[in-house]
Amino acid sequence: MSAGPGGPGDAGRRPPPAAGPGRGTQGQGARSGAGRRRDGATMVPDAEPRSYYGQPIINRPVWTWEVPWYLWAGGLAGASLPLGVAASLGGNRALARRASAVALAGALASPALLVSDLGRPERFLNMLRVFKPTSAMNVGSWILTAFGSAAALGAGRELFGVFPRAGRAGQLAGLVLGPALSTYTATLISGTAVPAWHEARHDLPYVFAASSAASAGGVACALTPPRAAGPARVLAIGGAVSGLAGLELMERRLGPLAAPYHSGTPHRLGQAARALTALGALGLARGGRRRPVAVAAGLALAAGAAAERWSIFAAGMASADDPAATVGPQRERLRRQGGAPTRYVRG
Repeated sequence: MSAGPGGPGDAGRRPPPAAGPGRGTQGQGARSGAGRRRDGATMVPDAEPRSYYGQPIINRPVWTWEVPWYLWAGGLAGASLPLGVAASLGGNRALARRASAVALAGALASPALLVSDLGRPERFLNMLRVFKPTSAMNVGSWILTAFGSAAALGAGRELFGVFPRAGRAGQLAGLVLGPALSTYTATLISGTAVPAWHEARHDLPYVFAASSAASAGGVACALTPPRAAGPARVLAIGGAVSGLAGLELMERRLGPLAAPYHSGTPHRLGQAARALTALGALGLARGGRRRPVAVAAGLALAAGAAAERWSIFAAGMASADDPAATVGPQRERLRRQGGAPTRYVRG
């Protein structure tokens, strides 16, 4: 039995225009110019992205609560190690020791969270059996493993005075592995079909890098005596300002796909992230040389980065459930290639 107009058989399709004055007798004729007025405007109404009775077109990721915490812990660790290396090279032992300890803690927490989400440790280990540059997950597993080794060597050198040469080599490797760990997770999630992540693939790495820097600098300020925390304050404030600007730019570029960020849980988490980040940066800028203020402001920056990761995670889940978010970008690409114009319609 064939489905009627608007039924399952017509899910996501433009209904053919009826024949009449000024219209082609075939549905495709409208696209070739037969359905246009003399002034060039189309007489066929804009298409409305639809799906089977409004059901999601793609399945939402099966990731659990460990994933956003993994995104945060990896970013914190990845930005802390270069901070510790810079402090060590500059002779700032107090900051170097604390930043190295934070990097090691994040390097230990990240695989634990990832393995918990995967369900079994061997699933993580199996990804290390091969190196597949085309797989963000596989490359990320190697980055995480190499970073853990570098963080352990660097922490051994700074905290316990062991392996001085190997520790320095690990620290220097961390200058490359740290930023990679902070940003590869953005590449990982934007490589999925989830609209709010995929369409932000050019902005998410920048947003993740900036918030990672803010959280690393904030935690270092909270743990380090203010007289030795100057570089951490600069990193925290710079990361916070860049991160807030990056979020605004990302949402503007997303256009209608930014709708999940403006309602529900993603909106509340996003507002909390912005408020905590702004308050933390302002606190460090105005009173960062006072220990109580530095502790409160640093922890606020770390909490803001965590809320941001959770907001992005929740927004992606919401966009996966929205059929218009999936069909809309596809139709927009067709329009840019010369197809019919379209608009995003929800409901």
